[in-house]
Order: sequence, then structure tokens, then C-alpha cells
Amino acid sequence: HVQLVESGGGAVQAGGSQRLSCAASGDANNRYCMGWFRQAPGKQREGVARLSFGNTKTYAEGVKSRFTISRDNAKNTLFLQMNSLKPEDSGMYYCAADLRNGGGCAAWDFTYWGQGTQVTVS
Repeated sequence: HVQLVESGGGAVQAGGSQRLSCAASGDANNRYCMGWFRQAPGKQREGVARLSFGNTKTYAEGVKSRFTISRDNAKNTLFLQMNSLKPEDSGMYYCAADLRNGGGCAAWDFTYWGQGTQVTVS
């Protein structure tokens, strides 16, 4: 079982930057696919970025040139650097992890979820 704890959310002005972190614990095998999702009020949760243990990155179209996903495997921590933020980037951001593919990311299908951290861009 994997526990995920996000941090780094908050309020930011449009055009600004923010960095989210997600600390993973609870499993000795840290070969996870990890990802970030977000959900705005009244909208479905959507995938933002995902990263395999082998460092293959996938981004949603709307964030490709502005967001960067990365991880520190030694610290079991996932990051999301968000630049040039827009009001439409606002929402609850969730960290997710999956162990079913030996560290690879098969799709936007994840088993473990964090509680989320709120990002508000105005």
C-alpha cells in the first residue's frame, strides 16, 4: 500500500509559478508510475502529467510548454513545476501512483491517490 502526501499549493497570480511536491511512502519497491491530476469545481478530474520510473514524461496538451514533472527517486518524491499559470489552471491537484507495470505508465489509470492540494490562480 502506498501513501501519497501533496504539498505546495496555494494562491498565486496569473503568470506566476508554483511548485507542487508529493511524498510517497509505504512500499519498499519505489518503481512507481506517478502522475498529477487536477479537478476544477464542476468538472471531471483530468490528467495533467505522468512520469514513469524510467523518466518517460507525458503531458496534457494544455500544459505541455508550461509544466514540468520530475521526481527524486532517492527521496520517493514527485514534483510539478508550474509556470505561466492561468486562472483555468485552478483546481485541486492530486498526486497518483501505480505499481502494476513495473514502473512504466500504461495510461492515465492509477491505483493510489493523495488527498490533494488546492491551487488557485487569479
